[in-house]
Amino acid sequence: MRFLLTSGGVTTPSIHDALERLLPRPIAECSALVIPTAGHWFDASIAANLLTDARGGRMTTLGWRSIGVLELTALPTIPEDAWLPRLRETDVLLVGGGDPTYLAGWMRRSGFAAALPSLGDAVVYVGLSAGSQAVGASLGSAYNDRDLDPAGPEAPLGLVDLAVYPHLEDPDMDDTRIDAIRAWAQHVPCDAYAIDDATAVVVADGAVEVVSEGRWERIPA
Repeated sequence: MRFLLTSGGVTTPSIHDALERLLPRPIAECSALVIPTAGHWFDASIAANLLTDARGGRMTTLGWRSIGVLELTALPTIPEDAWLPRLRETDVLLVGGGDPTYLAGWMRRSGFAAALPSLGDAVVYVGLSAGSQAVGASLGSAYNDRDLDPAGPEAPLGLVDLAVYPHLEDPDMDDTRIDAIRAWAQHVPCDAYAIDDATAVVVADGAVEVVSEGRWERIPA
């Protein structure tokens, strides 16, 4: 699997170009599945905005050949053959924002995490905010004033050997100031990347690349 880990979605030409490089075929020939689960923790409008790109994140309106919705909280209540074949056939997963611990927990409980190894190497995972954090190696020792067990069911999946902290220097989010992120990173056992909404971290074929038209900082472990 290849990863495009963003803060705000496919927001700039350079992030769009990075996505096109990762995909096995042009966007117009690729199928996509949208995963809005993380947004339910805070507000139903977060999931709705992801599905319509109403907040400008540009995930679903890029011109995909086909697009579907994979709601992780529904999967335990339906047969695997209703969703697993479609997951295995898709080209790109578009995983939205919200709470990364809630998302990671449902990735495990739903069977989604267990199914990931069966996907092809060419599948691209595009994360937006929490969608990027949930596949990282760490969320530190606490998140949203909640202590985290690094081996617990809500810990990130560790599919990439780094941690992403999105929305760097967002004026509406005090915890995204760079000094606050540097303090958080002291409890992270891997490299951490603080990224703004014009930045993405690409992880493919064992290499890490930062694509940015904004501001970012790598904080070594």
